[in-house]
Amino acid sequence: MSSAVSHGWEHVVVTGGAGFVGSHLCGALLDSGARVTCVDDLSTGRPENIAPLLDRPGFLLVQADVAEELPVRQPPDLVLHFASPASSADCRRLPLHTLQAGSLGTRNALELARSAGARFVLASASEVYGDPQKNPQDERYPGNVDPAGPLGVRAEAKRFAEALTTAYAESHGTDTCIVRLFHTYGPRMRGDDGRAVPTFVRRTLAGEPLTVTGDGRQTRSLCYADDIVAGVLAAAAHGLRGPVNIGCPDEICMLDLARLVVELTGSGSEIRFVERPPGDPAGRRPDITLARDKLGWEPRVGLEEGLRRTIAWFRAEADGAVLA
Repeated sequence: MSSAVSHGWEHVVVTGGAGFVGSHLCGALLDSGARVTCVDDLSTGRPENIAPLLDRPGFLLVQADVAEELPVRQPPDLVLHFASPASSADCRRLPLHTLQAGSLGTRNALELARSAGARFVLASASEVYGDPQKNPQDERYPGNVDPAGPLGVRAEAKRFAEALTTAYAESHGTDTCIVRLFHTYGPRMRGDDGRAVPTFVRRTLAGEPLTVTGDGRQTRSLCYADDIVAGVLAAAAHGLRGPVNIGCPDEICMLDLARLVVELTGSGSEIRFVERPPGDPAGRRPDITLARDKLGWEPRVGLEEGLRRTIAWFRAEADGAVLA
């Protein structure tokens, strides 16, 4: 992970800081000279993600469920609210937890920011667009979401969180920002979280068959973790209220992704087709014009390079190597 540019933040609270993206944010903020309080209940985050940070000066882990409490003693000047199950599999396994993180957890994080006079950044997600009927999706597109559908828990948790964040900005004058993250991948993903990249990588390294749903023509736009972190911190520093899309505008179909992972791992894994689950969107691709124009941000790590780094990390983890 490359070092973050210092924006003068002295104390940053990162909810969900032991998660995949959250742990990368914690490391980047420490590199920039900030003190970081990581709040996580470890329901989907992993202690291993932050193990290298525990002995670093200025880092504090607080194990707590943000929907119940946010026990932060020292006031922050930036709150990054990333606490939420992220994968569809985790959201199906923890539906109430997901909704509570988006509602009560967001309220508690906003209250912390409001009382401290801190900048607040909400990590929203491309799921707010649902199964879009417009491609690519810009921030003005309202989405095509079924609240009671198979992906409704994740979508509605994020949509409510966005509405509550907007209400705090308008009613209390809280300094808020909403970032909509699109399909992040990279080191520290859990191999069992159900998302395409870690699932494909884990299975190819084990020599197992890859399963592609439907005909594999559904597309996703994948953005490497380092680029996502840079985009989030740029939005936090800019003062932009958003929402703003942070993701890669390039698409790849799931069949081509599976083939690319097999090629990069040198695996002999075969590809099998299975029934496509209900609610699986045909594609999501961000329009990042706003991020380019206002933040001067765009992704820099290409898909093949990002996959090589991710595969190397999974190999090291399988070998029991010490991972940063």
